[in-house]
Amino acid sequence: MLFDHNSILFAGKDGTALKYTVIKQEGAAKRACFETVHGTVQTPVFMNVGTVGAIKGAVSTADLEEIGTQIELSNTYHLHVRTGDTLIKQFGGLHKFMSWNRPILTDSGGFQVFSLAGLRKIKEEGVYFQSHIDGRKIFMGPEESMQIQSNLASTIAMAFDECAPSKADRGYVQASVERTTRWLLRCKKEMQRLNGLEDTINREQLLFGINQGAVYDDIRTTHAKQICELDLDGYAIGGLAVGETHEEMYRIIEQVTPILPKDKPTYLMGVGTPANILEAVERGVDFFDCVYPSRNGRHGHLYTDRGKINLFNAKYELDARPIEEGCTCPACRRYSRAYIRHLLKAKEMLGMRLCVTHNLFFYNRMMAEIRDALDEGRFAAYKREKLAGFAAGES
Repeated sequence: MLFDHNSILFAGKDGTALKYTVIKQEGAAKRACFETVHGTVQTPVFMNVGTVGAIKGAVSTADLEEIGTQIELSNTYHLHVRTGDTLIKQFGGLHKFMSWNRPILTDSGGFQVFSLAGLRKIKEEGVYFQSHIDGRKIFMGPEESMQIQSNLASTIAMAFDECAPSKADRGYVQASVERTTRWLLRCKKEMQRLNGLEDTINREQLLFGINQGAVYDDIRTTHAKQICELDLDGYAIGGLAVGETHEEMYRIIEQVTPILPKDKPTYLMGVGTPANILEAVERGVDFFDCVYPSRNGRHGHLYTDRGKINLFNAKYELDARPIEEGCTCPACRRYSRAYIRHLLKAKEMLGMRLCVTHNLFFYNRMMAEIRDALDEGRFAAYKREKLAGFAAGES
C-alpha cells in the first residue's frame, strides 16, 4: 500500500522542531526524510564510513560532496584514542575539524567491545580497554561515550552498548542485553545533561538507541519493546553481520522493525552488501553503513550493476572500458580499467583512491535509485532487477 506525506514532528532539545517525514511506503519499505541541525537526510541512505574522520583511500570531503554523500560516519573510540576528542572540540567539533558541513553520525565505541575482545574487560560501570595503538589503559562507559561524542559535536550520537557475538550462549546474551539497557538509560541522562551545558557545541545532538540480542528472537523483541519506551530520536539494530547467516539476519530484522517506532528512523548497523541493503530496505530500514565499499575498493574489488569485478585479474590488463559503462563517477568519466589496474599493480595511491571513489559512488547512486523507485511505487520491481543483474555477472 502506498501513502503520502505522513509527517511526524518531535521536539529538539531547545524546543526546535525536528521532523521525520515518511513520504511513501511500499509494504514495509519506507521513503522518508529526516531533518537535523546539519541538514536534511533523504532516506533510505548509506552512510559513508570515515572511522577517524576520513575515508580510507585518500577520499576528501570535497570528493564526498561530489559523489552525493549525505551523511558521514565516524567512530568515538578511534577518535578518542588518536588525536583526541578534547582537541577536536577546540577546533569547534568534528564538522569544522574535517571541513564537512553535512550530517555526521558517531558510533559510540560499542562495536569495539566486540572487535577488540582480546583487549578489553566488561564491567557494569563500563569497559576497560587496552589501546590497540600504544597499549595504554582506557576506560569508557555510557557517560564517557556521551561526553566524547558531545565533544565531537556529531549530529547523531549512538548509545554505548555491547555488541555480543551472534552465536554467544543465550545466558550471556540475556545478561549483556540487560546491561545494555541499563547503559542506555545512563546515556540518555548524560546526553540531556550535556545538551544543557553552555559550552556544548551541538546542543541539538540526537541520541539513537541500539537493539541487541544476537539471533534470539524473543530477546530481540523484548529488548526492542523496552527501548521504544524511552522515546529516543532514532533506533538501530546492532549485533548483525557478525557471524550469523544472511537468513538469520533477515529473520531478526523482520522480527524487530515492526516493533520500532514508525515515527523515528531505523538504522541497521554495519550492513552491508548491496543485496543486504535491498533486502533490509524491503523490511523497513532507513539508515545503513558498512566498510565494504572502501575496504574492497582499496583491494581492487569494484561494485557494478553486474556484480563485483577484481581489477587485479589479468583479463583487465588491456581493457579500455571504464569500471562500469554509463557510470558518471569521477573514475569512470575519465579512466580505463587497464589504467586503474596499472596504478594498483604499481601501488600508486591514485589507483586506490579511484576505486574507493567509484565504490562509494555506486552505493550512493544505488540508494538514490531506491528512493526514486519508492517514490514511484516500483521498489519491488527495482529490487528484482537489481538482484538479477548482480547474479548475472559480466557478459
